[in-house]
Amino acid sequence: MHETAPAVSAGSRVSLDELDLALVTALQVAPRAPWSQLAGPLGVDAATLSRRWARLREAGIAWVTCYPAAGQVGYAALALIEVSCVPQAREELAQTIARHPQALGVEVVSGSCDLLLTVATGSMELMSSYVLALGRIASVTATRTHLVQHLNREGSRWRFDSLSRGQQRDLAEPGGGAAGGRAAVLTGEERRLMLALGPDGRRPVAALAAELGRPESSVRRALGTLLHGDSKAVLRCEAALPHAGWHGTATLWMSVAPAELALAAEEMAQLKETRLAASTASEANLLSVVWLHALDDLARYEARVAALIPSMRVLNRVVTLRWVKRMGRLLSEDGRSVASVPMDLWQPIP
Repeated sequence: MHETAPAVSAGSRVSLDELDLALVTALQVAPRAPWSQLAGPLGVDAATLSRRWARLREAGIAWVTCYPAAGQVGYAALALIEVSCVPQAREELAQTIARHPQALGVEVVSGSCDLLLTVATGSMELMSSYVLALGRIASVTATRTHLVQHLNREGSRWRFDSLSRGQQRDLAEPGGGAAGGRAAVLTGEERRLMLALGPDGRRPVAALAAELGRPESSVRRALGTLLHGDSKAVLRCEAALPHAGWHGTATLWMSVAPAELALAAEEMAQLKETRLAASTASEANLLSVVWLHALDDLARYEARVAALIPSMRVLNRVVTLRWVKRMGRLLSEDGRSVASVPMDLWQPIP
């Protein structure tokens, strides 16, 4: 596990200003772009951007991570899992599960369960082993697994939108975006490179080469192959939500007629607040993860979805009380990154 030292005290709140949000949005579009490339669209010199980013990253308020692309996760190997447990064990259980490499996200939630996990494994067999292993934990009283069939939108496509569309187009890399067809399987060397990028997706090539014991030229070529088209690995710029003005997260499980499922998922994916949209293999065949400025926004979001998809029924909803882990990052109570857990989905289940 890779530790980072926050530069702000626990419980303190540092609101991101307009330039901070613009910088984070720019890195959501182009996570490894050199500061000189960002300077023009943002209207700020490269040295200022470098200092800004160093401050945000050292404080755990913003970070860039790397993880396997959706195409690397096979059939029945991505799921949201509801976990119920004995009340006095919830905090300890959340912290224990958060150190599992397969548990990409761990949330303490209100509603039908105590914890909500986002789990990815290298195969269906590993997913089965992981679910069974959860059930053997003494404090766990029940689990419910929702297997993801298709991702219509995932978090790396979400933007703070602090830049105009023109600015974002200027930053977008030529040929970027999701590649079509089945992705080539990651090689062992590419997995090692992806894991080396996990704690800091902007690590210089020289540092990566030193860690991997490879020539810089080889690492530079491997990076181009690994990150091209987001078919093998994905870079994502994240920020501590409360510091950025987003104070709530909710997960909705919905049911729509099978014939309308694909269109409904695409419609929902276009909504600004939708962080993740997916079809699932359960009675609730449509799933949405929603980011909110305030809890009141949830009812307005549901009303908009109902207007777009009249046949939709909400079967269940949970509201996140606290993110313990998000995409491999252990988070403080105020949402700052305090450590990184390698997202090695191919590890055997303990």
